[in-house]
Amino acid sequence: MTTLFWVACAAAGIAAAGLAWAVLDSFADSARTATDTYTDEMTRTLEAMFLFVPARRLVELGWMAAGAVFLVAMLPFCRLDPPWVLPIGLAVALALAAGAFCLPRVAVNLLRARRLERFNLQLLEALPMMSNALRAGFSINQAFESVADGTDAPMRQEIALFLQQLRVGVPFSEALAALEARVGSEDLTLVCTAIDIARRSGGNLTEIFDSIADTIRARLRIHQHVKTLTAQGRLQGLIIGAMPFLLGIGMAIFKPALMMPFVCSLVGAATLAAVTLLVALGGWMIRRIVNIDV
Repeated sequence: MTTLFWVACAAAGIAAAGLAWAVLDSFADSARTATDTYTDEMTRTLEAMFLFVPARRLVELGWMAAGAVFLVAMLPFCRLDPPWVLPIGLAVALALAAGAFCLPRVAVNLLRARRLERFNLQLLEALPMMSNALRAGFSINQAFESVADGTDAPMRQEIALFLQQLRVGVPFSEALAALEARVGSEDLTLVCTAIDIARRSGGNLTEIFDSIADTIRARLRIHQHVKTLTAQGRLQGLIIGAMPFLLGIGMAIFKPALMMPFVCSLVGAATLAAVTLLVALGGWMIRRIVNIDV
């Protein structure tokens, strides 16, 4: 009977080990696939921004940050009494680790948004330069060359790549469409559409450029005015959204004997989940309200 019991235990242990190995192997394959997709997207974004940084290094940095955050978040929950503490800790640590893993992508997106904003401001300077070049008798290609010579990055980088494509034989319309898709600016779309229509059907590009510059300048002025009017609401939403989490972290640091039993209880975990969900919903609603399309 004892031998049969130990054989059954060994078989159960082998089965459990095999199941765990299968689950871990499946998770590893999924993680590799997700990492490759994430790396490809990051590579395209960095190349579009002319940042020659290995995307694989940023992904590895994200994994390192996720691992560090997971270990730190699991420290208060590494106990088996009561039994629901460990599952709660795993859920919280995994959620925080997922957020930490996305931090490099968030940083790259912020850099891209700042680059796009700078490009739109430079476009206001480039349009009068192109208009003056056309009035002086230059061709449209020479007008683009004057912009490349008279501006800074990112405008100089984008126009230089556009001209390089023209030199190697890419048709003008295709190079212009590639420039528009690469930058992703609505203001540049207006310029590219005007140039394409003028080349196909004729038109006074100098007047068109002056009109587009006035339109962009008016949109920028309205956008800045709206941003100023909604600054207080955005700041209030940020402070109110961050206040519960900052207070919770402060209580966990300075009063752990009071805070940790609450966090490790079912009622406390449910309360924290509800607070996180409501704060995220409120932040999303505030963002939708103050994000006015001009």
